[in-house]
Amino acid sequence: MTISCVMIVKNEENVLARCLDSIKDLMDEIVIVDTGSSDKTKEIAAGYTDRIYDFSWTGNFSDARNFAFSKATMDYIYSADADEVIDEDSRIRFMALRTMLPDDVEIVQMHYANQLQHSTVCNFDDELRPKMFKRLRQFVWQDPVHEMVRLDPVVYDSDIVVKHMPESSHGGRDLEIFSKATSAGGKLSKRLYDMYVRELFIVGSEDDFRNSLPYFVSCAGDTELDPDSVNKACLVIAHTARIHGDIVMFFKFITKLMASDPSSEVCLELGLFYERIQDFEEAAIWFYNAAFETVPAVVITSSGRDAAEGLKRVYDQMGMPEVGIGFAKDIEAKL
Repeated sequence: MTISCVMIVKNEENVLARCLDSIKDLMDEIVIVDTGSSDKTKEIAAGYTDRIYDFSWTGNFSDARNFAFSKATMDYIYSADADEVIDEDSRIRFMALRTMLPDDVEIVQMHYANQLQHSTVCNFDDELRPKMFKRLRQFVWQDPVHEMVRLDPVVYDSDIVVKHMPESSHGGRDLEIFSKATSAGGKLSKRLYDMYVRELFIVGSEDDFRNSLPYFVSCAGDTELDPDSVNKACLVIAHTARIHGDIVMFFKFITKLMASDPSSEVCLELGLFYERIQDFEEAAIWFYNAAFETVPAVVITSSGRDAAEGLKRVYDQMGMPEVGIGFAKDIEAKL
C-alpha cells in the first residue's frame, strides 16, 4: 500500500521538522496545508515536500482537514499534527504494518499518548484514535440472502504509538471557537459538548466561564437535552457562580447536582466554597468526599490532584499539615 501524510499547520516552525523527521521515510507523499503562518513553517515544510497548499482559515478545523484530504493521492491517508512524534519502536511497527495490513481495512487506529501534559482536554494518557484512512472506500455487499451493503468501516487497532508533544496548551484557541459556535446559536454534538465542558474546567479562565454562561443556562433548562448534559451545564453554572460570589445561584445549581449527580467535581466545588469563607473543617469534609467517596464526571484530577491539594491547604490552615499530607499520599496511592 501507499500512504499520504496530510497535515494542516500554522506557525509550527519549532516542532514541524521534529514531526516530519520521525515519519518522512514512512510516507510516499507529504501534503502540507498552511492556514496562515507568519513564521518559517512553509520554508521548513519545503525541505520535505513540494506539496504545500494555502488555505484561508474559516474558523473550522474540519474545513481545513477536508481540503487537505482532497489533495492526497495515495491508497491511505495518515493524518498528522505538527506536535506529534513517532519514536523508533513505533516506526518499526509502522513499517511492518505497511506489509501486512489486510486490503479490506479502511481505518487504522493508533495509540495516542502523552496526553496529560500541557493541560490537554483528555482524561487519559493513552487512547486508540483513528489516524490512517483508506482514501477511496469500496462498497461491498454482504450476507448470502437479504444482502445489504456493509456500512460499518473495517477498523484495525494497531500497536503503533503516536506521542503528542505540544509546546503549550491549545485551550485558549479551542475555547474561542466554542464560544463563537455557541453564541451564534449553534448546536454542539454530544462529543463536542462534553469536550467544551472539560476544556473549560481544565484550562478555562474566569472570562471563559463568564462567556459560556448564557449557553449553559439555556442548556440547563432544555427539556430535550439528555440528563448527563444537563448535569454538566449545572456544574458549569455552579462553578461560575462560585468564582463570582453569587451564593444564591451557586447553591441553586449545586443542590440540583447533589440530588442527581454527586460527582467528585460537585464535592470539590463545595470544598472550594467553604475554603473561601474559611470554614476549613467543612471544606475538608467535601475535599475528602471528592477524593474517596465519589467519582469524576468531567475531569479525573477532581478526585486526585485537585482534592489532594485542597486537603493539604485546609489542614495546613487548621494547624495540622501532617494530616493533609497523609491524605494526599493516600490519594496518590489509589490512583
